[in-house]
Amino acid sequence: MIQIGDTTLDLNDPMTLVTVIASIAMLLVVILLIVAVRRAGKSAEAVQLVATQLGRMSYDVQSLGQGQQQLAGNIQTVSDAQANAQVKVVQTMETRLAEVQSQMAERLADNAMKSARSLTDMQERMKETLTGSSEKTTKSLTQLQERLATIDRAQTNIEKLSGDVLSLQDILSNKQRRGMFGEIQLTDIVSKALPSDSYALQATLSNGKRADCLVHLPNPPGPIVIDAKFPFESYEAYAAAETQQQQQAALRDLGNAVRKHIKDISEKYIIEGETADGAIMFLPSEAVYAELHSRLPEVIRGGFDARVWIVSPTTCMATLNTMRAILKDARMREQAGEIRKALRLLHRDVEIIGEKAGKLEIHLRQAGEDVSGVLTASTRASKRADRLDNFDFEELAPDQETPVVAIIPPKG
Repeated sequence: MIQIGDTTLDLNDPMTLVTVIASIAMLLVVILLIVAVRRAGKSAEAVQLVATQLGRMSYDVQSLGQGQQQLAGNIQTVSDAQANAQVKVVQTMETRLAEVQSQMAERLADNAMKSARSLTDMQERMKETLTGSSEKTTKSLTQLQERLATIDRAQTNIEKLSGDVLSLQDILSNKQRRGMFGEIQLTDIVSKALPSDSYALQATLSNGKRADCLVHLPNPPGPIVIDAKFPFESYEAYAAAETQQQQQAALRDLGNAVRKHIKDISEKYIIEGETADGAIMFLPSEAVYAELHSRLPEVIRGGFDARVWIVSPTTCMATLNTMRAILKDARMREQAGEIRKALRLLHRDVEIIGEKAGKLEIHLRQAGEDVSGVLTASTRASKRADRLDNFDFEELAPDQETPVVAIIPPKG
């Protein structure tokens, strides 16, 4: 700083420095001119020339002063422009901050609405999934109950069949002897020994012959015929014979009648592919059965050869009991097949329930993960909004460069 009278010159100011240098240059020029004039001792022309030069230098100094004033005006203009630019920058920053805050508020509101819609959609999907799973589970349980009811009914049938097999209700109670040998006695025995659906009375075969009783045995051996048409007249003649000769003749006639009857049974009631490979001839009396075995054993053997087995009421009951056991075994196999089938279906229903429960668990876990992700995103967005709300924008410095005002040189 240089103090000259009331004027203070600042050497750090470029304009002041230029002015001082110009003044010093002018002073040096004046001094050189004076020295030159003194040494040369020239005439008034030289003095006039010096005066002219001094006038020109005075004009230049004046021009330099005007340039200084113009420079001061330019500096003021630059200062005003810089102040206006700072005001515009602050206004621009405030405007942008308001826009950013508005956009953030809109985005947060939009995200909140999207989150709400996502949660609503997720709840609807979960509700639909749970409803569908509940309906399927209910349906599976209903089917399971139906399968269990089927198993209960099969078990009841098995128990009933076992009761029928084990119950021998008065098998030998019928003691009517007045000629009710044959069909009536056979019907009575069969009805007490076998279930009603396991035999047929007076059944017609494919060859047109009618059997007294057809027992429906499973293959093998297949349906078997029981015939009750015994030649009782021949036995009555044998029983009525008084002499030994009459007895022998009657016994021979009885043997012939039984052989013929065995042949008729074999031809009528043994049909390949339709009935069993044997048939049964029912004798209505134990006495007749005993007489044949004791007096005519060759007739019994002939019946074996013809695959016709002779039975009495007692042995017929034993035979029917064996048939009943065969029927029971066959029906138990059928029922066991139904039970196994029901158990397979039950096992499949249980597997389906397990699969549905596993899928339901996966859906519930995925829904929980989605809800957790939404809550995490919401928390993160809230924290970011808080940071933006507490952000101090006054600490930011303007990045824009200060415009430079060009100095226009004075016109010469």
